[in-house]
Formats: sequence, C-alpha cells, structure tokens
Amino acid sequence: MTTAATGASSALDLPDYAPVPPSSLGPALNDQGYYVGRVERNLYWVTDGTYQSAFLTTRDGVVLFDAPPTIGHNLRRAVDEIAAAEGVTNSVTHLVYSHHHDDHAGASSLFDSDVVRIGHEETRQLLLRDNNATRPAPEVTFQDRYTLEVGGERVELAWHGPNHSPDNIFIHFPDHDALMLVDIVNPGWVPINNLNLSEDVPGYIQAPATALGYPWKHFIGGHLGRLGNRDDIQVHQQYIADIEASARQVLTTVDPTRYFVKYGPNVWAAVRTYFVELANRAAAPVIAKYTGVLAAADVEGPPPRS
Repeated sequence: MTTAATGASSALDLPDYAPVPPSSLGPALNDQGYYVGRVERNLYWVTDGTYQSAFLTTRDGVVLFDAPPTIGHNLRRAVDEIAAAEGVTNSVTHLVYSHHHDDHAGASSLFDSDVVRIGHEETRQLLLRDNNATRPAPEVTFQDRYTLEVGGERVELAWHGPNHSPDNIFIHFPDHDALMLVDIVNPGWVPINNLNLSEDVPGYIQAPATALGYPWKHFIGGHLGRLGNRDDIQVHQQYIADIEASARQVLTTVDPTRYFVKYGPNVWAAVRTYFVELANRAAAPVIAKYTGVLAAADVEGPPPRS
C-alpha cells in the first residue's frame, strides 16, 4: 500500500463528532488571521479563533492583558489598527499576566523591555523558575488585590485562590462592564480535557460563582472565538454540576467486583477498566444533554462509533 493510500485510509477511520452550534462561533477573522473588536468604550479584545487577549487604550499608553503566542505579532497589528482608527497612541506601556502559562504569556517578549509587567506574586516566582526569555517575570506584583491606574483608567486585579493554576487572577474592568478570567469558562464550549487542564479542581469549580459575584456584562475567557456573558457562566455551572451528579450516581451503581475477578493479580488492569466504565457511564447522559448546546460536548466522552 502506498503512503498516500495509507493516509487516505487513516482519514476515513477518523471519528465524526456533532457539528459546532453556530452560537458557539465568533466573528470571522481577517486576512491576517485575527479579529479585533470593541468590548466597551476603549476596551478591546483580540482573537485568532482559539486564543484571546485584550487591551485598554488610555491617554498615557496601551495596557495589554495576556500575550498568547498563537496570536503573536497580530497583537501589535491589532493595537495599531485600533490606534489608527481611534486616533490614540499605540504605545504599549503595561502588560498584565492572567497567569504564568506559556500559551497565554509566551508572546510577552515581543513587546519592549521597558513595558511594565504586572502579575500575581506567584506568577513572578513561577516565571523566574521557568527562566523562559519569552515570558519575562513581572516587576509589579501583588498578593490579594491590586488597583492598576493608567491614563485615567482603572482595572481591579484580584487573586481568589488557586483554580486553573496557582496564580490565575480575576481581571475586572469596573468602568467597562467587563471581567477577564482565563481558562475557566470557554463561552459556548465545554472545557477541554481535565477541566481545562486545571491544577486545583475545587478552585476551578468555585471560580465561576466568584466571577458572578462581580458586576459585569462582557466576559473575556481567554479561549475560542467569541466573548461571553453571564448566561454562559451559568450554563457552564450547570454543565459541571451535571457531571458531578452523574459521577456520584455511577459510583454507587457500578460494582467493581467483576473487574478484579476478571484480572486477578493484575490490579492495574482491573482499576483501568473499572475507571473507563465509570467514565463512560457518567459521561453518557451529560453528552446527550449538552450536544447541540455546547460545542464539543461529545468530544471528551468515549469515541463515537463509526
């Protein structure tokens, strides 16, 4: 069989998934592969369809919130585009890290070394540990709360405990009716595996309720192609609650005995097959409920049958 034929055969074997609901999709990208739009007044957001950043224009300079490397130099282009259209400065003077992960901070070094970088104190420690030149450690840090004031604008930064990561913060724009909280809720989508790869599951589950305790209308979640709203947070909460309820139910109904009888001394085989059975049974009703409501609701469950 030729390589081409093997590739074609493999493609035919790939599973199919439910279509992405139109409500989960964001605006079309431009020819350079990004979209920049207004959140409210002088607060803007940028997306490449997978990652998101935001920036605030002020009379004293631009404040950037996260620098995902997938967007990369398009962050600079987006700022320039808005600055030209609005007649404001395009000089980026501050960069706020939501947290230390490379996929949200890895384009930080594209901006001048004299940019003031701001983040949680744990973000600084983790970036110093990582010693990655693409993610310079923040010079300005805080423990619990910090008010950033630039050019007459105000942004409230807060740490409410570990969630997705030990240092992930809440970024509130009180004068722009907006909240930025990265890697917790993906508006219109389910989380990617392991609850967006979160390190602290109880903190991750609590974070949406904390977010709803703030006053805001616009939500910047850091991922995928559109902004969110308060309804998105509530749908996410119900989705997670349904997963919890389904998991608790199967834990009381699936008897592990037969797996250990089957595999005898091979304990890991018994544990694996038991866990797979639990996961599949717990996932089934949640997948059925949210397919067509949240994009990729069927992706994290058992592979669909061909």
